[in-house]
Amino acid sequence: MLTNPAHEPANLWVVTDLDGTLLDHHYDWSAAKTTLTWLKQIGISVIPCTSKTAEEVRRFRRDAELDGPFIVENGGAILGGTDAQAWEQGLGSSHAVLRDQLSTLAVVTDTPLTALEDLTPEQVTDLTGLQGEAIQMAQQRQWSVPFLNPPSDRQSLVQQEATRLNLTVVQGNRMSHLLQAGTSKGAALDALKQKLQQGDVHVIALGDSPNDLPLLHAGDHSVVVPGPKGPHPRLAEFIREGRFALAPAPHAAGWACSVIAYVKARVSPTLAASAPAPPLDWP
Repeated sequence: MLTNPAHEPANLWVVTDLDGTLLDHHYDWSAAKTTLTWLKQIGISVIPCTSKTAEEVRRFRRDAELDGPFIVENGGAILGGTDAQAWEQGLGSSHAVLRDQLSTLAVVTDTPLTALEDLTPEQVTDLTGLQGEAIQMAQQRQWSVPFLNPPSDRQSLVQQEATRLNLTVVQGNRMSHLLQAGTSKGAALDALKQKLQQGDVHVIALGDSPNDLPLLHAGDHSVVVPGPKGPHPRLAEFIREGRFALAPAPHAAGWACSVIAYVKARVSPTLAASAPAPPLDWP
């Protein structure tokens, strides 16, 4: 949703999807590096909220020098703490349970449903661009089962039967993801607020695909980051209605412009003056 940035909040989180939002399809986020550094300097948490596994996010957090909490596997778990005192809270069924349920779903829909872990390394590389150790980290699922998108003429049936089995199927940029019903990025954000006793935190939420809708609906100010061909059609209607803002460019450049502009309007003049120049001449 969009809100009027008329007052400075006691606390502000930037909660963001990674793939297709902050990261492009080559996993590059360099255009946002100075923005991430600035946010850390002024005490604003950047919280990944992603379909990635915990191990994948831990690597990204090291590279981006983030130290706040994070949300993994489309809301399957929330994690945080220090290396010495890390914590993890699962929010849905385990991978083992969901793996069996994917097999059941395939049988009742008479549809081949191939899990990510059943692909060869070469197939994973072709699908995702990942290689080597990155493939192993992507396959270390604990709270979800990614699988190849079913044929278009079977997607409705798969969704219908998943609901009947108390499951949720969410579609990302590259794959579908099987979760326990009620599991979502938005529900995980609510759980994280409760865990950290931050119910009044102000959230800027950023995403690019349908699996980000629960996160975008949960944000106080929500931004759709477009792809090279524009925003996802299923998100475009919310932009037209004025419920979500649209970043001015794809991926990290658009992400950084949107975040800088919004945060500058909500913090003190001194902090705003310390903001880096946006990577694009916008607005």
